[in-house]
Amino acid sequence: MRITIAGIGRIKAGADRDLLARYLDRARKSGPALGFSGPDIIELAESRASRAQDRKQAEAEALLAALPERCVLVALDERGKTMPSPDFAARIGRWRDDGVSDLAFVIGGADGHGEALLARADLKLSFGAMTWPHQLVRILLAEQVYRAISILAGHPYHRS
Repeated sequence: MRITIAGIGRIKAGADRDLLARYLDRARKSGPALGFSGPDIIELAESRASRAQDRKQAEAEALLAALPERCVLVALDERGKTMPSPDFAARIGRWRDDGVSDLAFVIGGADGHGEALLARADLKLSFGAMTWPHQLVRILLAEQVYRAISILAGHPYHRS
C-alpha cells in the first residue's frame, strides 16, 4: 500500500524539514517488509484567492487532483476523530489487509479544507482540539505513520 502525505504550504529548510525527513526515512525503511511504500510527500502552494471560502475550494481541488483517484483519503481536520496510536495503526493495517493500494493523508491550508474534500474523505482525523501549524502537523503525521508501521511490525509499544 502506497502512503502519501499531501499538504498545502511548504516546509522550508531547517529543523522542521530535518525532523520530517527523519520520520519519513524511518517509515520508508521499515514499511516495505510490511507491504507499505512511501510516505511520499506532496506540497502544494497556498491559494491566492482573497476570500477564505474561495481559498478552501481552490486548495481542495488542487489536493484532490494531486492524489490517486481511488485512494483511501484521510483528511486532517480539527473536527475529526481522535484516536490512540494503536487504533491508528490497526486502521492502517486493516486498509492494507483489505487490499487498499493507495492511502492519502491531506493537510489543509490556514483556512482548513474545502467541502468537496471533506465530503470525499473516508476518515476525518484530528490531532486534538488545538490549532497546529501545517508544518508541525506534517511532522506529527509522519511520526504517527512511522509509529503505526512499528506497531504493526510487532515492536513493543511503550503504552501497552
